[in-house]
Amino acid sequence: MYGRNLLLLVLGMLLACPGRGQGLGPVAAPNQPGLAAPVLPPVAAPAAPVRRLAPARPRTLALAATPADLAILRRYRLKASAPDSLTALRQVRELLLALRADAYLTASADELRWTRDSLRVQLYLGPAFRWAYLRNGNLGDGLLARAGYRERLFRNQPFRPDEFARLEEHILSEAENQGYPFATVGLDSVQVRGRDVAGRIVLRRGPVVVFDSLQLVGNTKTKKRFLTKYLQIFPNQPYSQQRITAAAQLLRQLPYVQLRAEPEVRFAKGRARVYLLLDDRPSNQFDAIVGVLPRTGTGQSGVDFTGDVTINLRNIKGGGKQFGLNWRKTDAISQVFDVQYVHPNFFGTPLEVSASFNLYRQNEAFLTLRPRLQVTYPTAQTGRAGFFFEQRSSRLLYDSAAYVAFTRLPDNIDSQFNSYGLTYAWNSLDDLFFPHRGYLFNLQGAVGTKTVVKNSALNDTLYRRVPLRSTQYSTALRAERYLRAGKQGVLLLRLRGEGIFNPRLYLNDLYRLGGLNSLRGFNENFYYTSAYAVGTVEFRQFTGSDSYVFLFADQSYYRRDLPADRAADQPTGLGAGLSFRTAAGLFQFVYSVGRASGQPFAIGASKIHFGLTSRF
Repeated sequence: MYGRNLLLLVLGMLLACPGRGQGLGPVAAPNQPGLAAPVLPPVAAPAAPVRRLAPARPRTLALAATPADLAILRRYRLKASAPDSLTALRQVRELLLALRADAYLTASADELRWTRDSLRVQLYLGPAFRWAYLRNGNLGDGLLARAGYRERLFRNQPFRPDEFARLEEHILSEAENQGYPFATVGLDSVQVRGRDVAGRIVLRRGPVVVFDSLQLVGNTKTKKRFLTKYLQIFPNQPYSQQRITAAAQLLRQLPYVQLRAEPEVRFAKGRARVYLLLDDRPSNQFDAIVGVLPRTGTGQSGVDFTGDVTINLRNIKGGGKQFGLNWRKTDAISQVFDVQYVHPNFFGTPLEVSASFNLYRQNEAFLTLRPRLQVTYPTAQTGRAGFFFEQRSSRLLYDSAAYVAFTRLPDNIDSQFNSYGLTYAWNSLDDLFFPHRGYLFNLQGAVGTKTVVKNSALNDTLYRRVPLRSTQYSTALRAERYLRAGKQGVLLLRLRGEGIFNPRLYLNDLYRLGGLNSLRGFNENFYYTSAYAVGTVEFRQFTGSDSYVFLFADQSYYRRDLPADRAADQPTGLGAGLSFRTAAGLFQFVYSVGRASGQPFAIGASKIHFGLTSRF
C-alpha cells in the first residue's frame, strides 16, 4: 500500500508539471516607469550562542533487502561507510533518487536502525515500471516531432521520469517560441496496470502573446529601429523566448554598447514589451603606434622607424554602420593601406554586408591590390556565417629596362587570383576589448582560379613552361581562450594560422609573418611563408578595468614552398609589456626579443613598440 501511494504521488507530480516562467518577476503592464529597486535583505537576527558540537563519528552502512533486490543494489556501489551520520543519510537519499530515476518509482527506505557506529537500512525496491504507451493528446504532430517524441521510446521501455521531464522541457520550448510563454504540459488519462504505465501527453497553451515593441533604458544613441532589425524582434509577431535569450548574446557582440543587465520582458493584455538596459561605450578608435627597429640589410648602423595609424568609426548615426581605415609603414619603403565599410541589416534583413580594400607595396618590387565583398548572417546560437568574393591582383614595379637581362622569371610575378570562400566566427567573450573569460573562433576557406599575367617587358619564352591558369586554395584559423587566473589575472591561449596551396607559388603570393600583430620579437613582415601557425601563451595581470601588465611567449612554425626556395623554421618570441589608461587614451608599451635558426636571443636584436589608442 505504501509503495502504491508513493507511485501515485510521483505520477501526480508529473500530472501537475507547470510551464516554465520567464524569471522576470510578477507580470507588469507596459509603460511603467524605470525598473524597481531590488528588495533589501532582512535585518540579521542576533547571533545565537555557539554550542559545542559532539565530534563526528564514522558510521558503517548496512543494507537489508530481499536477495533479488540486493543483487540489483550492488550495481549502485553504495559506500560501506560514511564519516558521520549526516553523510550516511545523504548517501541513502542519493541511492533512493538513483533507483527512482531508473524506473524503481516505489523504492523506499522503510526502516532506519541506528547503533553507536552503524546504520542499518531496510530497503524496498518494488517493480521496475515501464511505459505501456504514451499517446499524443492535443499536440500537433509537427510540434511533438520537433520536441523529440518518438513512439518507440515510450512503448515497452523503462519509465524514467528524467526522460519524460526532458520531453516536457522540449515541448514547452517549442510552445514558448511560437507565442505561448505561459503554456503547461503534463500527463492525462493515466492508467497503471501492474508495472505498466499508460497515458496521454497534453499541452495547455494558455493565452497567445505577441511582441509589442522594444524599449531602451539607459544612455545610448543607438536607434531602436536598428536594434529591432538586428535582434529580429518585430511588433505583432508571435512571442519567442529564444529571441529574448539570444538578444543578450547578440548585444554583447556589439562593441559600441554595454549591456547593464539581462533583457526584461513585461506582459499585459496579450502583448510582450522588451526592455533593453543599454549604455553607450567608447568604441570609435584612433591609434598611432611607432616602432623602433634596428637597421638590417643595408650595411649601415642605426635604427628604422615604422608606423601604424588606425581610425575606426562605429555605430555611425546610431544605425550600427562601421567604417575603418588603417595605414602601416612596415619598413623604410614598404607600406600597407586598408579600408573597410560594414552595413548591417541590409534592406531590412538580418544580413550584414561589408566591403574592404587592401593595398600592399613591397619597397620597389611589387604592388598588390585586394578588394573583397562579404555577406554575413549573424546568430547568437550558431555564430556568424559568411560568404565572400575576393580578387587579389599583383604587379611588378621594377624599371622595365631591368627586365631585358632576365633569363628566367623573377621571384615575383604579375598574377590575379579570383576566389570564393566561406567564413565562420563564434564569440562568447565577456568583453570585446578587455576579455577575462570566453572563447573566440574564426575559420575561413577559399578556392579560386589563379591566372599568371604575362609582363610585356619580359621575354615571352620565359613563360613557356609556366601554367598560366591553375586552381588555388587558402585557409585561415584563429582560436582564442581566456581563463581567469586569480582575482585579477587572465591567461590567454591563442592559435593562429594560414595556408595557401598551389602547384606553383611566387614570392608575392605568400603570407608575411612577423611584427606586433603576428609574431612579436621580429621585424614587421620579416618572413615570407606559404603556411604558418603561431601559438601564444600570455598572462595579463589587471590593475584596473582597462589597465594591465603582461608576459607572453609566441611559438611559431612556418614553411616556404617556392620552386627555388624551400625552407622551414620554428621562430620563438618572448617579451613583456604594459597597457594603462591616460588622459589622452590607452598607452601600450611592448618589449620583445626573438630566436630563430641562426639568430639566438640577443638584447641588441630586441624590438620595442609603443603606442597610444584613443577611444571616443
